[in-house]
Amino acid sequence: MTSAETEPALVNNSSAAPAAGDRRRWFALAIVMTAAFMDLVDVTIVNIAIPSIQREAGASFSQIQWITAGYALAFAAGLITGGRLGDIHGRKRLFLVGIGGFTLASALCGFAANPEMLVASRILQGAMAALMVPQVLSIVHATFPAHERGKVFGLFGAVVGLGAVTGPLLGALLTEWNLFGLEWRPIFLINLPVGIAGLILGSRFITESKAPKALKLDLVGVGLVTLGLLMLLYPLTRGRELNWPLWGYVSMAGALVVLTVLVVFERRKAARDGSPLVELSLFKVKSFAAGIAVQTVFGVALGIFFLVWTLYMQFGLGWRPLKAGLTGIPFSIAVSTAAGLSVQQLVPRFGRKVLQAGALVMGLGVLIYIWEANRYGLSIAPWQMALPLVVMGVGMGLIVAPLTDAILSEVPREHSGSASGLINTVQQMGNALGLGLVSVVFFGVVDDRLAQITERSAADAASAAGAAFVDGFQNALVWVAAVMAAIFLLMFALPKRPAQHAEGATEEPSAEPEPEKEPALVP
Repeated sequence: MTSAETEPALVNNSSAAPAAGDRRRWFALAIVMTAAFMDLVDVTIVNIAIPSIQREAGASFSQIQWITAGYALAFAAGLITGGRLGDIHGRKRLFLVGIGGFTLASALCGFAANPEMLVASRILQGAMAALMVPQVLSIVHATFPAHERGKVFGLFGAVVGLGAVTGPLLGALLTEWNLFGLEWRPIFLINLPVGIAGLILGSRFITESKAPKALKLDLVGVGLVTLGLLMLLYPLTRGRELNWPLWGYVSMAGALVVLTVLVVFERRKAARDGSPLVELSLFKVKSFAAGIAVQTVFGVALGIFFLVWTLYMQFGLGWRPLKAGLTGIPFSIAVSTAAGLSVQQLVPRFGRKVLQAGALVMGLGVLIYIWEANRYGLSIAPWQMALPLVVMGVGMGLIVAPLTDAILSEVPREHSGSASGLINTVQQMGNALGLGLVSVVFFGVVDDRLAQITERSAADAASAAGAAFVDGFQNALVWVAAVMAAIFLLMFALPKRPAQHAEGATEEPSAEPEPEKEPALVP
């Protein structure tokens, strides 16, 4: 099945992709990519500022956890709904609502009077991100012709790489500078000028698109998917804090029942009126189904790595936030470079072998990191981390952009919002599973080591505590390496070559803008 076979002609200009010569779409791309970058930065920027928030705001450990978890839960629970709303009411409209709400929530976070207000504002911020983020891939899918999407997804992968490390670095700079005596607050307030600019420019340059046939919001589906995801993710988020209570396991088991009911209901909903929240027919497309599985497991690896890496450097090695943030620059550069090369030059020649090579290369980088952490211990220097981080970054760059490209390559344009919401949702589910595993593979080791040093002198205890974090970091990376091996095997289910490139190979970009016309409805 090719995208040419699955994408019906559209009935009006609001749904049609702009002509290849329309330069406005590149402005639109810059705007939505900036919004995606803002969300990625906001996810990671908070981790580096946690000590400052705890000290200045007087937040408890439980509140600190909810400052990060509240955002993640609201984001994950709303992504599928946000994507479908874009299909129904217009992706541009939902993007503008999302970025406007995200900017307002960022202001509320920055001016929060107490930890409770900060937690509530972060939950609102996550909900608004769930409206904004799915529209990014949807707008790209609906705006750019097939032969250009490889280049665009390469840029998207570069943005992911930059966002992954820019967040901690920017958070470190803003926290250490303590601008106007505001402590941690600028990490949220910096979103205001970016969000306002995105709102103004997006209203001008983004072309509206929506599903070509009238759809209705599936409210029962919204309720089931939200309930199922919360029942799964809430226990994973709070499990360690509450010592893994029995109700948590019951809730996670119940989530599987709820999601099964969702599948049955959505199948009947699709047969009855063609307006399901989750378009199950997408899973009949091999590239989509296999890609979603890989995306979920890859999210687990990223969820484990980025959290334990931050804790290892700040609490284990005792590095200041700025030093920890600067250490990630080689990783960011490697991801961005490899992502740009992978889709535009490597995938058209080698297909899925590029993604599999990425899994192996990233796993190799993890193994090098384990070896270095063991050899150098607490005396490891940032420059010694550069080699494993560059290797890991190259591997990640070979995965992130081609994977998104492969997942969406055969998705009909009218379902791009639903598909984009699913992509982001399963990634968030994977991240949550990874964060849940951190409690076992990292904190479990750290807690065991710390329990053995309670009677030592203060100096010995501090050194032993650092060593405990090093041990926990190494153990967590062993799990990351195992997950990368599983991803390599899962990738055999991907098509050897994404259909999008096969389609694009026969297309030539038009040199001149095409005149506007009403496309005919093709039965």
